[in-house]
Amino acid sequence: MLYGLDIGGTKIELAVFNEKLEKLHSERVDTPKESYEEWLNTIVGLVHKADEMFNCQGSVGLGIPGFVNHTTGLAEIANIRAADNKPIIKDLSALLDREVRAENDANCFALSEAWDEDNKDYPSVLGLILGTGFGGGLVFDGQIHSGQVGMAGELGHIQLNYHALQLLGWDKAPIYGCGCGNKACLDTYLSGRGFEMLYRDLQGEALSAKEVIQRFYAGDETAVKFVDLFIELCAISIGNIITILDPHVVVLGGGLSNFDYLYEALPKALPAHLMRSAQVPLIKKAKYGDSGGVRGAAALFLKK
Repeated sequence: MLYGLDIGGTKIELAVFNEKLEKLHSERVDTPKESYEEWLNTIVGLVHKADEMFNCQGSVGLGIPGFVNHTTGLAEIANIRAADNKPIIKDLSALLDREVRAENDANCFALSEAWDEDNKDYPSVLGLILGTGFGGGLVFDGQIHSGQVGMAGELGHIQLNYHALQLLGWDKAPIYGCGCGNKACLDTYLSGRGFEMLYRDLQGEALSAKEVIQRFYAGDETAVKFVDLFIELCAISIGNIITILDPHVVVLGGGLSNFDYLYEALPKALPAHLMRSAQVPLIKKAKYGDSGGVRGAAALFLKK
């Protein structure tokens, strides 16, 4: 059996999958906030319970809101203080007496989508999350590309380029600080949060993304103009990523991925920001939603 654990700041979910990535069982518990020992024991307890339920020793994959540094073996998970800067893979492997693997939760999202029946024959899949933040995951031949240190796919910390700043207006472009310590990171522009902040600062009215989108579909001139600008901003920024990776398919997740107009407008806007011979990849909506994290974590042990 394949066990996937989605490690969040408030909840830990374990799900059990078979080799076809069909979910057979899941359980959620609160995430321990202070004690590292309690955090470890919570995961160990969930895994042992699943072992007893399925009478096996399942593989254990973790999806975490950060990454494990390949060089030091230490986790960088800023929003889970109990496990931050700790050797979580080493300690869990010893406690569970089996190999444990861990990847960034956005990478797990991308891996889950890459192993979908409709996508698994694509040699490369780029997963992009347009949610509270903007992030991504890179999957080549069914395996996550996590890079030298483990932080590959941190696409939200690419910064606005010349064309993006020109689009927003040199003299009025809002420059947002990012949680990473830098400024003008894509995380604060292409996310749902960024969508709302840009509308507020460019149009002078604070609305939720849902309200802006409702106005757009109603034909409100201001909302239509803003959405056109946001699509162009996405095309400039995502176009750079496509130029680097040339993926076969791009899968969008997160709250803004439910804005169906994206799938009509973005492929039309991208060619102007790609090389002449480039091909716009298939752009599609993620299929697994909230289950993508545990499913992708379980898929860390699959190979083509």
